[in-house]
Amino acid sequence: MTSLLDSADVVVVGAGIVGLAHAVDAVRRGLSVVVVERDGRAVGASVRNFGHGCFTAQDGDALRYGTTARAAWLRLAKETGLWLRDAGTVVVARADDEYAVLEEFAAARDGHAVLLDAAQVAERVPVGPGVVGGAWLPLDIRVDPRQAVHAIADWLAGQGVRFHWATSVHLVEPGAVVTSRGRVGAGRVVFAVGHHVDRHFPGLAAESGLRRCALHMLRVADPYGRTVDPAVLSGFSLLRYGGFTACPGVAAVRARLEAEHPDLVGIGLNLMFTQRPDGDLIIGDTHAYGDTFDPFQADELDRHVLAETGRLLGGDRLTVRERWRGVYSSAPEPFLIAAPMPGVRVVAVTSGIGMTTALGLAPEVLDDLLD
Repeated sequence: MTSLLDSADVVVVGAGIVGLAHAVDAVRRGLSVVVVERDGRAVGASVRNFGHGCFTAQDGDALRYGTTARAAWLRLAKETGLWLRDAGTVVVARADDEYAVLEEFAAARDGHAVLLDAAQVAERVPVGPGVVGGAWLPLDIRVDPRQAVHAIADWLAGQGVRFHWATSVHLVEPGAVVTSRGRVGAGRVVFAVGHHVDRHFPGLAAESGLRRCALHMLRVADPYGRTVDPAVLSGFSLLRYGGFTACPGVAAVRARLEAEHPDLVGIGLNLMFTQRPDGDLIIGDTHAYGDTFDPFQADELDRHVLAETGRLLGGDRLTVRERWRGVYSSAPEPFLIAAPMPGVRVVAVTSGIGMTTALGLAPEVLDDLLD
């Protein structure tokens, strides 16, 4: 008989942003919470991203979750002291068809997207030649991904949440989670382990079409010595976010980019950057999909990201400080919410927007789970 390690009203498996979002909402409901995490701290997708709350460019459920998450991030920033910039996003258009999509998008978003001319874009962000205009999305935010989830975990611990770090989960069953350190009694279980769902619930993962998406990202020294408060997206980004892809004009952008830059479209480039608190830029990113990835990181992908970022910024050689691969869960539907057994919910953001949506997704999951 496995010894009893702990017990709580809600046991969360996974201390990434999706798991922590559920812990935050459970605490706000006055419930006792235990979080079980296999690593000594969060080291996955939640710390390997841009730290971009890209709320406005979403569509459907993601837009609804993102709208709720925005308010939750602002509240958490005050409570936890995490670094946050409420400065929006600038989408840079370098072709007329890209600007046409932004016009369509602005018309559909009722003031939540403000069109900019080329001079107004340059006032807000450093850009190279060839910019025809852009749009400012004022509701978006930025956090430091290397600090945010740790600050939230520290705050949760201060609220009485008990964390069991470096603890593997062997079995999930109604009323309990069996771990490498003992059994945890659970009124309810939220299983939020990202792309590792297939390690525990392979049938569920196969049924949902779950795969892994690998990203190549870099940190480079700020080439301009100026503060860039907004996040910065490009024409490639118009192909990746639901709010943009819903615009009729995006078909023309896709056709042109596929004709002019088939290699870049082929690697799933989402040309964008955010600035860290120390001034360095996080740049990227590329997208590759599969079940298992080779451990060897192709330099060609980094060279594409560096070259295209240089063109966007109008600068010369960028100084690379760090390189890394991020991995997140991907599936045909943007969110995986499943009930494999009574009192258990498996939750994953399967579209690369966990930082954007998790804090809005969690309250709806718990409403259902606790009903």
